[in-house]
Amino acid sequence: MSIASFHLSKQSWGLLALSATIFEAVALYFQYGMGLEPCIMCIYQRFAMLGLLAAGLIGMIAPRNFAVRSLAFTSWGVGSIWGFLIAREHIEMQTTTDPFAFTCDFIPNFPSFMPLHEWLPSFFAATGDCGNIDWSFAGLSMPGWMEIIFAFYSAAFILFLFFHFTKRS
Repeated sequence: MSIASFHLSKQSWGLLALSATIFEAVALYFQYGMGLEPCIMCIYQRFAMLGLLAAGLIGMIAPRNFAVRSLAFTSWGVGSIWGFLIAREHIEMQTTTDPFAFTCDFIPNFPSFMPLHEWLPSFFAATGDCGNIDWSFAGLSMPGWMEIIFAFYSAAFILFLFFHFTKRS
């Protein structure tokens, strides 16, 4: 199987779903295993990662069906690009020297018909401060690593979207 037709396989979409699931599990480990409290920006990045998980699951349903694949690509694009932008903004919050530049809410701005932070607070409640850097590795804080991860997902999205529209099946 070539890279140009990889997006037509269930394995490719399963890999996307699996990688997003692993990142979600790691987030929960940081929260419950290491005691790091997620801030509102962390919750939004977590939600964006769920978009990638949903994309993988949708794509696995019928990867050769153009309409299903298009829906999966939409979820992938929104999740990866929005996650990248949220991670970038989170980095700015952590590195600014202006204390009035950003505010960090404690209640997620989910639609009123879908208050995920009330339905599943163990996963969607924000209890941390966006400006705190409680963890870092190799000189990057958590949002720095998430920016790289979402950048990779975004680049892969653009690459496979190109193949999606040039190789219909």
